[in-house]
Amino acid sequence: MSALRFSDTISAALTDGVIVVTIDNAPVNALSADVRAGLMAALDHAENESAIAGVVLTGAGNSFIGGADIKEFGKPPVEPLLPDVIARIETFPKPVAAAINGAALGGGLEVALACHRRYAAPAAKLGLPEVKLGIVPGAGGTQRLPRLIGTAAAIDMIAGGRIISASEALKLGIVDRVSESTLLADTIADIKNADASSLRRTGMLSVPSALIETTEKAAADALRKARGQRAPTEAVRLVRLSATAPLAEGLAEERRTFLELRDSEEATALRHVFFAERAAGKVEGLEAVTPRRIETVGIVGTGLMGSGIAVAALNGGYRVIGVEQSAEAAEKGRERIAGILDKAVQSGRLDAAGREDRLSRLSVTADMQQLGQADIVIEAVFDDLTVKTELFQRLDTIVRADAILATNTSYLDPDVIAAATARPERVVGLHFFSPAHIMRLLEVVNCKKTAPEVLASALAFAKRLSKLPIVCGVTEGFIGNRVFSAYRREAEYMVEDGALPDEIDAALEAYGFPMGLFAVYDMAGLEIAWARRKRQAATRNPAERYVVIADRLCEAGRFGQKAGRGWYAYPDGKRTIDPDVTAMIEAARAEKGIVPKRFTAEEIVARLLKAMSDEGDVLLAEGIAARASDIDLVMINGYGFPSSKGGPMFAAGRR
Repeated sequence: MSALRFSDTISAALTDGVIVVTIDNAPVNALSADVRAGLMAALDHAENESAIAGVVLTGAGNSFIGGADIKEFGKPPVEPLLPDVIARIETFPKPVAAAINGAALGGGLEVALACHRRYAAPAAKLGLPEVKLGIVPGAGGTQRLPRLIGTAAAIDMIAGGRIISASEALKLGIVDRVSESTLLADTIADIKNADASSLRRTGMLSVPSALIETTEKAAADALRKARGQRAPTEAVRLVRLSATAPLAEGLAEERRTFLELRDSEEATALRHVFFAERAAGKVEGLEAVTPRRIETVGIVGTGLMGSGIAVAALNGGYRVIGVEQSAEAAEKGRERIAGILDKAVQSGRLDAAGREDRLSRLSVTADMQQLGQADIVIEAVFDDLTVKTELFQRLDTIVRADAILATNTSYLDPDVIAAATARPERVVGLHFFSPAHIMRLLEVVNCKKTAPEVLASALAFAKRLSKLPIVCGVTEGFIGNRVFSAYRREAEYMVEDGALPDEIDAALEAYGFPMGLFAVYDMAGLEIAWARRKRQAATRNPAERYVVIADRLCEAGRFGQKAGRGWYAYPDGKRTIDPDVTAMIEAARAEKGIVPKRFTAEEIVARLLKAMSDEGDVLLAEGIAARASDIDLVMINGYGFPSSKGGPMFAAGRR
């Protein structure tokens, strides 16, 4: 075996007449200019050396190729361009195979698609997620993938930005084989024996014929989920084009569309979100802090929130001890957790073996002393200060001195809860969003006394749960509920000033929200917020504007969808405008002598965006949020703000 090097990131070794070319560009083997140039140089060498029978491309570490190099975003292109590298691979006169050892995403999958054969490790992940950055694949993905798997499956993957497993890629026909521990050896043997005169060049294949209904359904599903975003719409069009246009024509149209979208407002916003997520993980003061080892998670309370947290922890590979007040409640809690796992099996997100593995790591008990084994204990009990402080005082006497205590409170002051314990430095806030096993956002509350090691451990724990952790300081409602309260308040002011709930909801949905604000209220139920308003009534500033309409809805028993009526009526479960609500709104305006005015959809959105960004500015000034982009991430991932608009702080800066 002889070693060769073609650039800083591309090395190669000759094994039994096959050159194995390794991409080594940590951390994800991104397709930088150096990688592209090195690949071209390696192909030149392989073509000119008669002793070389074929080429195998693979990646160093845990990635094959993770996509484009984000350092090159927004900079002038550097040759060789990726489409040229891919064309060279596909038309190469000797057999070329991809040994997909890990993630093959975006341009990485496009490189693999151009190879004549594709082998994958069981842990490999494959996808073309470009639509999540507001663009489409730009190096042949929309034209080559349909030639392997058909238009319907390609629309599902590309327009949805879906990342799939190696086993699914095998079923679809993207990869030719999944190899357990002998990926490289299998690929070398295959290429060594390949016939150079009959290579399977993906771009030369015909798109498999499909039922029109199947493609139309895939397209309709993708466009519905896109909610007006342009990139998924263009992805659908380009995949359809692959079935009717020659490869060269399809590639030219794909590239033109890619370049046009790359400079769009939507792509700019989604790139902002992409970089915001990377920035969110960098917390000042934690650079040299080592997180504690967490293996066993205790959860006090296994209701709706607690059971969701338990499932998230089980999915993360942890052992979980749930605690309830009685043996009967513990059994119900276990059933609730098992029920969530059962639904995951039914939907295909989990197999039976995975369910059994998770249940084997779960115990639910009425014996709180069992929490002595836990490395972190999360409370998910009723949001009452006395209940939570008494619980933490009791936990103080049970858990180990190095165990972390986390409160899941939404509105209470975690500093007060921490102060009631013997070791406030080990207390941190973990504000999960419901349903906790699905919602990605997790506000990690850095309390006044939280030790850096505890904060670092909470962040590492969150990442293992596949959550997006956003660190925030202590304030009522933290980042998300503070901004949401300001946004809700402004919406209610507009209702009093002349807008109707359905007009506000329509404007928000047209902007890109999955559901309007008043429809969300009805879905969640109006009575919890009403109870909170009644508790705060005694301390409310009488000079502050207050809208009574929501209170009157509750007084009339209009608690939302489950009551059949709230801001809307729900005959047969369908949301409809209710003239009774309009009458209540008009009466409230008349009491204050408000002459209603008309609002355009643009005015509605502008006022709500301003309310959100103004509150965000206050959070930044108070030091509750570290950066404006963190606020954007909270609102996108917790409150339905359209990611294609970049978040309220980004959107305000663009207006």
